Amino acid sequence: MAFDINKILLMIAQFIAGLFDKKYSSWPSLLFRIMIWYKRLKRNVTVKYIEQDGYKFCYFSRGEPGSRPSVLMLHGFSFNKDMWLNAIKLFPRDVHLVCLDMPGHGKTTRLLAENYTAVDQAKKIHQFVEWTNLNKKPFHLVGMSMGGMIAGVYAALYPSDVCALSLLCPPGLQHTVESEFIRQLKDLRKSTNSHNNPLILMTVQQGEDLLKLGLYQPKTINMQLLKGYLEDRRPHKSFFLKCFLDMTSMESRYSLHDNMSKIKAPTQIIWGKDDKVMDPSGAEIIAKGIPDSQVHMLDKCGHFITLDRPTKSGKLLLDFYHSVFGVARNTTLPDVCFFKSWILKLSIILLSKLTPAHKD
Repeated sequence: MAFDINKILLMIAQFIAGLFDKKYSSWPSLLFRIMIWYKRLKRNVTVKYIEQDGYKFCYFSRGEPGSRPSVLMLHGFSFNKDMWLNAIKLFPRDVHLVCLDMPGHGKTTRLLAENYTAVDQAKKIHQFVEWTNLNKKPFHLVGMSMGGMIAGVYAALYPSDVCALSLLCPPGLQHTVESEFIRQLKDLRKSTNSHNNPLILMTVQQGEDLLKLGLYQPKTINMQLLKGYLEDRRPHKSFFLKCFLDMTSMESRYSLHDNMSKIKAPTQIIWGKDDKVMDPSGAEIIAKGIPDSQVHMLDKCGHFITLDRPTKSGKLLLDFYHSVFGVARNTTLPDVCFFKSWILKLSIILLSKLTPAHKD
């Protein structure tokens, strides 16, 4: 008997969506995790763990190390490895990708007794690189925001590990122009009320305020996904505050500026022209400090580059990779097995009913 699998999947999705219409307001964390699971499945990445001496790193990867350099991607403060899922869409299957949960973030071990300055985190990431033998040959290191600051410090401390460096709107510079975020922090210090820190989120309103600060033009905010994101991070407020204070301490706050003269790898600098968190003038500061560098300023783009301009930023990263290593462009997406393709179809239909579409 003939049947139409697409119609069956549509019926299943409509039924599940109907249940969510009635119930999912109490399940924001579940909905958020379903969305992340769906995106991981769509990108064909595999979540992995590596542990030594009681410390565990979590990361996802795609592909295997080969003749071409691997790519290691470091996310921003209070996010995790999943912030790269939209940006890696264009990367071909023959490029080995590794997206890491930074120390204390995501599913990587979280210890309040540790130090989280830029140098300390760079050293910790070097442990991960050695444990996984990622530095068996030099790799392309990519970092955004806090991850960009640490990526720059890493490239300065371990130059033989890094054959190319991409920095997306990193802090750690001595700016002459204050951003809106920096002005808010100065006001915060005067008020001595850490609960209002724009990056230490606890409430939905604070989450909305951060999106307005970090995005060029905040789209309609899906409240359930925002609540789910906040629910997942709320238990770790003490860690995020500790990490923030360590990163912004006098010892650490200008670590990228202090170390960029030691960076030897070809460097790509990407910045949103409308960044309110880190002033776009930082791109010129880095370009002057690293002779072998190129700058890309993105129109209609705030601080959260991979959210505002995922396709554009992903293309820039891939083009830079190819320009440095001379690899012929191949944007063929990874194969997805037959079973996964069914699951993906169902997920696409379901999520299209529960979340707004995103356009670059």
